[in-house]
Amino acid sequence: MSEQPAASARRPKGEPRFPGGPVADPAGSHHERRIRSFQPRRSRVTTGQGEYLERLWPVWGLDIDGQGRLDLNEMFDGLPVVLEIGFGMGEATAEMAAADPGTGILAVDVHTPGQGNLLGLAERGGLTNVRVGNGDAIILLREMLEPESLDGLRVYFPDPWPKKRHHKRRIIQPDFLTLAAPRLKPGAVLHCATDWEPYAEQMLEVLNAHPAFENTQPDGGYAPRPAFRPLTRFEGQGLDKGHVVHDLLFTRVAELPSV
Repeated sequence: MSEQPAASARRPKGEPRFPGGPVADPAGSHHERRIRSFQPRRSRVTTGQGEYLERLWPVWGLDIDGQGRLDLNEMFDGLPVVLEIGFGMGEATAEMAAADPGTGILAVDVHTPGQGNLLGLAERGGLTNVRVGNGDAIILLREMLEPESLDGLRVYFPDPWPKKRHHKRRIIQPDFLTLAAPRLKPGAVLHCATDWEPYAEQMLEVLNAHPAFENTQPDGGYAPRPAFRPLTRFEGQGLDKGHVVHDLLFTRVAELPSV
């Protein structure tokens, strides 16, 4: 039997959806309006997911409000930290965290059911190296992370925004790379994956052209899927449809170019 929608979703008007849990718009109007690379999905939160959000958010959750810098060293007890932008329902994130307990994963998304699901996976798996961020990763990078505080950045299967007029919403753009590069340590790996061929081509072109990143592939092309990236349910569905998945692995250069 499938779980029922959380009772908290039928809260009286004005009450918080999940007391102590993620807020609907953590940054509010504090930051300027701009084109967003994501679109919040309003799918239902199950009872189990809601319980995890209410109970575990104060322990492992983070609202991205743009107010103050984060101390990742304290948050992850000194572990090297990888930022994952967009984790869906969190299955792959939890699998990577379990396989590499010596690396902290700061996983950011705006999908409330996925946030609850990942918190549940982390608790059931005894994963103490996962933190779940709620909100806009751009604000996190720009306002809340110290320079050279990240050991890696993962962007797996971002929204491809397939219509030409929406291409400006794709997250892998020169401006995004310029913002992210100073937050990465020299040699840190930026790992992208997509099953949308035109987006893969754009990613490769943009990354190869950016002076802050170097392709790990001598031929300047795509990389084989590394063993540490699990085959996700979403990816499997794409493969069943005949999609080709491309991985792109780039490292941050030792010296950033002057702006």
